[in-house]
Amino acid sequence: MQEHPLLVSSILTHAAKHHRGSKLVSVDAAGAVTRSTYPAMAVRAAQLAHALARLGVRRGERVATLGWNTAPHMEVYYAASGMGAVLHTVNPRLFPDQIAYILNDAADVALFVDASLLPGLMALAERLPETLRVVVVMGEAPLPALRVPVVGYETLIAGEDTEYPWPLLDERAASALCYTSGTTGEPKGVLYSHRSTVLHAMAAVQPDVFALRALDVVMPVVPMFHVNAWGLPYAAPMTGASLVLPGPRLDPASLHALVEAEGVTFSAGVPTIWTGLLGWLRADPARRFTAPPRLVVGGTALPVAITAGFQKEYGVPILHAWGMTEISPLGSVNTRKAENAHWSDEEFLAYSRKQGRPQFGVDLRVLDAAGAPIAEDDLAFGELQVQGHWVASGYFNRPGDEAFTADGWMKTGDVVTVDALGSIEIVDRAKDVIKSGGEWISSITLENLALAHPDVQLAAVIPAHHPKWDERPLLLVVRKPGTTPDAASILSIYEGKVAKWWVPDGVEFVDSLPLTATGKLWKAEMKKQWKDFSFGS
Repeated sequence: MQEHPLLVSSILTHAAKHHRGSKLVSVDAAGAVTRSTYPAMAVRAAQLAHALARLGVRRGERVATLGWNTAPHMEVYYAASGMGAVLHTVNPRLFPDQIAYILNDAADVALFVDASLLPGLMALAERLPETLRVVVVMGEAPLPALRVPVVGYETLIAGEDTEYPWPLLDERAASALCYTSGTTGEPKGVLYSHRSTVLHAMAAVQPDVFALRALDVVMPVVPMFHVNAWGLPYAAPMTGASLVLPGPRLDPASLHALVEAEGVTFSAGVPTIWTGLLGWLRADPARRFTAPPRLVVGGTALPVAITAGFQKEYGVPILHAWGMTEISPLGSVNTRKAENAHWSDEEFLAYSRKQGRPQFGVDLRVLDAAGAPIAEDDLAFGELQVQGHWVASGYFNRPGDEAFTADGWMKTGDVVTVDALGSIEIVDRAKDVIKSGGEWISSITLENLALAHPDVQLAAVIPAHHPKWDERPLLLVVRKPGTTPDAASILSIYEGKVAKWWVPDGVEFVDSLPLTATGKLWKAEMKKQWKDFSFGS
């Protein structure tokens, strides 16, 4: 049989040759819409690759981006990786110290920045890495003065050759670099290979995963700086699906307008995005979808009440998936299989709270504190470990990290149960489980139940000191505007749903809760803020 390396450049070549009619829609920070195609994107990616080569960018060197979901960002994706350099997407929502750390740890040689993000970059001007040789501004803006040359994107590629001889690289060579959000320490880099990236995209398009087709119109709401938008910049062109890149405007009205105007059939994002969209739709009975899109949710668990609202009120199906930066990110999906094919829609709706089963290419194991496999009874807790074709074997610049076991597994830090069908349900992060009298209580379960209360906008459960039980759950609640629930009303939501000893010992109402740069509850900061709180004896 023939053997060809699995390369990122081959995805672009395929899309440009065989899916010339698919559209590429891009919205910039100002709301301006541009329209293109895969062949046109391939031309501009080739021009950019020539420009990077002219600047002296070599194989293996890191090319960083601070950008939104836009067409120029896609071009950097394929130009950098295709020529043999390493695409390094940086989350602009991280704290300045974290961004500075990441850029220096990666030793980036080029940095592409969206024009709207220039103020943030200038705040880091004195801390840019010594290795940096050029800054490229994507979009229209006055070019700032830095210690390295600054050039506009269009100026950079103007006049370059429109064809580039994409090299036949080793498929195991690095293609992209992403960093974890670093909420419990310094961010850690995960270096993806061409092989792992292509295999991950091939898995993502499968019927029981994203089920993408050439006729789909895909809108990645999850940012391209967050685990490469869950692989959609590779999966969509691999199938020939059209792409709608929404830029930074991710408010419900803007997203709904794009879905309607562009005929979006598939979108992916974190729970906060879809919760906000559902609330916006419900605020006006006239707000509907002409053709309901399929949605994927990941990042944190989506309450069943939100899934039910979309499905029953708007005909929008939601797929619950799980993953993390270290696994590219897809690890499991919650779709039906032979054992539950006969379940009613209501039965499976209740089951949709789970993160589901691994797709081919990933394997899971769950071990208890003693290192033994847990019972698959939907009750026993243990830490989830993973291995597979697109799972990291270590962190960039961090040899010997304790997250990786001697027998080839990666510890995820997620605490899960496993049921008889092999589906996992994340009940907590290992560092967030509440240890009460030697027993574990899931903060995530308590939070999701609290969110079902009609007056609760946001909820978090953290451990608080207890003189007898060591730790007991403390529930922090942000009320919905215009409501005044009391503690007893909130706690009543738990009756008959969890064991009595799981019920939080107290409720504190707060104006807001700290969130990480990726929109997740920032438990570490909450624990710091409430470290002196203690329940009485």
